[in-house]
Amino acid sequence: MADEILKTTVLNAAHRALGARMVGFGGYDMPVQYAGEFGGVLAEHRWTREHAGLFDVSHMGQCKITGEDATAQFERFVPGDYAILKAGRQKYSLLLNAEGGIMDDLMAGRPDHDGLYVVVNAGNKDADFAFLEANLEGDATLTILSDRSLIAIQGPEAVEVMAAHEPVLAEFGFMDCARLVLFGVDCFISRSGYTGEDGYEISVPNADAERIWNTLLQDARVKPIGLGARDSLRLEAGLPLHGHDIDATTSPVEGALTFALSKSRKAKPPEGGADFNGAERILKELAEGPGRVRVGLSVKEGAPAREGAEIADMDGNIIGNVTSGGPSPTLGRNIAMGYVPPVFAELGTALKVLVRGKPAAAEVVAMPFVAQRYYRKPKT
Repeated sequence: MADEILKTTVLNAAHRALGARMVGFGGYDMPVQYAGEFGGVLAEHRWTREHAGLFDVSHMGQCKITGEDATAQFERFVPGDYAILKAGRQKYSLLLNAEGGIMDDLMAGRPDHDGLYVVVNAGNKDADFAFLEANLEGDATLTILSDRSLIAIQGPEAVEVMAAHEPVLAEFGFMDCARLVLFGVDCFISRSGYTGEDGYEISVPNADAERIWNTLLQDARVKPIGLGARDSLRLEAGLPLHGHDIDATTSPVEGALTFALSKSRKAKPPEGGADFNGAERILKELAEGPGRVRVGLSVKEGAPAREGAEIADMDGNIIGNVTSGGPSPTLGRNIAMGYVPPVFAELGTALKVLVRGKPAAAEVVAMPFVAQRYYRKPKT
């Protein structure tokens, strides 16, 4: 995709000033890695694991769904229970089509008392917004927040960096969110992360994005991180990338994302709330098992197994495909995710992956590959 037809975030010039190598991603011109003495995917990956990495995720879609019927309408298309979600909390969920396929995965929360704040993936946002606009009924209004940028800071030192600007942020736990004045402007902020590390996502007005980006980079603990390290970090964390590991044909059960199905939404009406898109298929797969399931693989020899590589049983029969894969900088070995029939999904199952036509030994292993380090408040 040529540069001239790619969209840009407000921070595009800031990335180029830092010597970023830019690539097309989700229809946007985005930094894959940065130049200089520090730059490079491996260095950026390790910096995020050890310190604090700063990511421009402004290409993602932000919106609010407001009105008296906002929650009930949203729940028609997601399997999470948002009716009981308290102000100051968010949760991961899945935007489902009528067949129970995952149109997108998303974060939705209540940073204030004004409906739901929702973040969707860049490549799907136009379709997601069009779907919601066309299907929300009653007193439920979609407002696209195109006037806001989104910055993420991830890593074990992220909390110290952010608490220096607003001490209350140190008190946040995993999946807490709020609307507050930060860096002198109105922000939505949450504590979660797509890297497996502790961190924050900060939605800021476009006009202030570059100032805030540069302010955070003035801290010696913070370095800019590109899409290359973002991808290797999320792979180690066992997190799926929509359009690769999950798509509109994949159910939450197949995608090993059943944690996103709230218990109250699994029960059939009138006792429960299984009235969301694709509930019949999903409940059937929960009861009887799906035809395939996403698993983690340790590739024990040879080159990395990349997306599209075939997975075979020990007799050489093709049983599935790799959807994401590459070297793990943290583990020092190759890892992958892919789909296999449930009979081959048990931990420790020996399989093969075909890399450039050559079979390599692989084993089904638990995900995440690297332990997630989100901060959860002690229970009181």
